[in-house]
Amino acid sequence: MISLYCDEDVDILIKPLLEAKGFKVLTTLDEKMLGAADIRQMNHAIKKGCVFLTHNRTDFERLSLDLINEGGNHSGVILATRRNVYELARRISRVLSGYTKETIKNQLLYL
Repeated sequence: MISLYCDEDVDILIKPLLEAKGFKVLTTLDEKMLGAADIRQMNHAIKKGCVFLTHNRTDFERLSLDLINEGGNHSGVILATRRNVYELARRISRVLSGYTKETIKNQLLYL
């Protein structure tokens, strides 16, 4: 099962919507990571084995690519444009249905 870690930019309503679709979802609020630096957020998601979900394309695209270029790994990153939270949950669920925890590793997905 794929687990997700949501950046603090992401509407927390995404959590119950994705959990209803069978995903495990952690938020920065759940993990007491509000206000933490981007690299700390990314490392926390990696430690938890979670795909990182964010609207912050610029910073997390760079962090993801830097990590891979330095020989590191992550559990996947979803860079989502801001949209209605219900539509976002639907799109995430649809896209992730084509992945496993193993096949999404080091993937950078744009929604």
